[in-house]
Amino acid sequence: MTWETIAAQKRQALRASIPEEWVIPLDILPPDTQLDVTNFLKQSGWFNKRELEITSTPAPQLLVNIATGSWTSEEVTRAFCKAAAAAHQLTNCLSEILFDKAIARARELDEYHRTTGRTKGPFHGLPISIKDNFNIIGHDSTVGFTSLVNDPATYNSTLIDLLLDAGAVLYVKTNVPTAMMIAESVNNVFGRTVNPRNRNLTSGGSSGGESALIAFGASRLGVGTDIGRFPNFQTRSGLAGQEAVNSVNGPMASTLSEIILWAKTVVDQQPWIRDPKCLPIPWRTVTPKRTLKIAVLWNDGIVTPTPPVARALKETVAKLQQAGHGIVDWKPTGHDKLLSILGRMFVADGGKSVANLLEPTGEPFRPEMKAYAEASELGVHAMWQLQLERNGVCKSYLDQWNESGIDAILCPTTPYSGVENGKFGYVGYTGVFNVLDYPAVSFPCGVYADKVIDGAYADDEALSAVDAQIRNDCE
Repeated sequence: MTWETIAAQKRQALRASIPEEWVIPLDILPPDTQLDVTNFLKQSGWFNKRELEITSTPAPQLLVNIATGSWTSEEVTRAFCKAAAAAHQLTNCLSEILFDKAIARARELDEYHRTTGRTKGPFHGLPISIKDNFNIIGHDSTVGFTSLVNDPATYNSTLIDLLLDAGAVLYVKTNVPTAMMIAESVNNVFGRTVNPRNRNLTSGGSSGGESALIAFGASRLGVGTDIGRFPNFQTRSGLAGQEAVNSVNGPMASTLSEIILWAKTVVDQQPWIRDPKCLPIPWRTVTPKRTLKIAVLWNDGIVTPTPPVARALKETVAKLQQAGHGIVDWKPTGHDKLLSILGRMFVADGGKSVANLLEPTGEPFRPEMKAYAEASELGVHAMWQLQLERNGVCKSYLDQWNESGIDAILCPTTPYSGVENGKFGYVGYTGVFNVLDYPAVSFPCGVYADKVIDGAYADDEALSAVDAQIRNDCE
């Protein structure tokens, strides 16, 4: 069987797992020319008032409503399953559909609550979406490879067991790029996940399926990963054994309260008992200082933020200053070295890990993974030297931090406000912190691109070839 046939059958099976009653009727199906589908839940007339109320309620209040009996876990789960079905049909964001198991699980939790008057844990009855690489018994974790289709997991990832022990309901797994090593969620199995705010734009990667599902309104709380604190043990990876740049999972949600809920619940279960790489740090409630000293990275010396992002950064800084926080400029010392190290570490095996997963079905390297296809194996001694180089740059960065006396660095997540599908060409703003192994959070600042307000680049001279390309695409 060819890789194309395997992929087509997997996509067909995924689509067939959506119940007929949750297939969007043709008369209300948005046309391909409708780019923004984020209002579909509210404006289509396909969701009733109760379903809309459920899917728009933050996770902490959902848990309260389930615990008090105002809503059952089953009706909450059904609402999110229906919303997820719609999201997938409009953005191609799912990789596995667990609707039947989720509803059965919700019924069990409702029965437990009815007969005991208690909840089964801090996540009792809460639907949580999961990134594809997390293993769930009986379901594939293809991470975008056709060779891993029809290879269901025989064990749960550590985090999955923690979530189930806490009473969560798992209802979908979400799409990722091949090997989770492309900045857009596209692979040869499921194809491309698009941005529900503009379907001509990418949803990002490697957690782009999660981001699309949440932005659409079909998940209140999801789990993604990045390159710690939260357990990432027994997950599937396209670069298994690569530990030079650490992997970590993390919550994705629409509000800070939901992020805190997830983090506290996971940490309170002492994940270090199950994951040997998880640090034993209990949850602590910390009162932040009244004022912070925040360093601003206006650009990383390689790529200038596009005008909308530059404006967003300026407006955010102004708000912080108005709130009394101290602002200083941050020099991107060593960023070029860190990104060079990152790139060399990811292909240190000569692309063999990816090639070995492509070979069984004859699946080709995607064009976005050209670096892996052309890489040469580094060798043990050279890898050790590379890690020494990394440690030296990390020490210099730490010294710069300590000497400046800052509490945090504020910088763009990407230089783009949005990227056309297939054109995400730079991950440097986050990649440096992967190498440094620093905790980070991405958050919205309430600023939207506006050509009239944004204007042109303040500096006409590109910082690099990739900067020149991004500037050209932006025009």
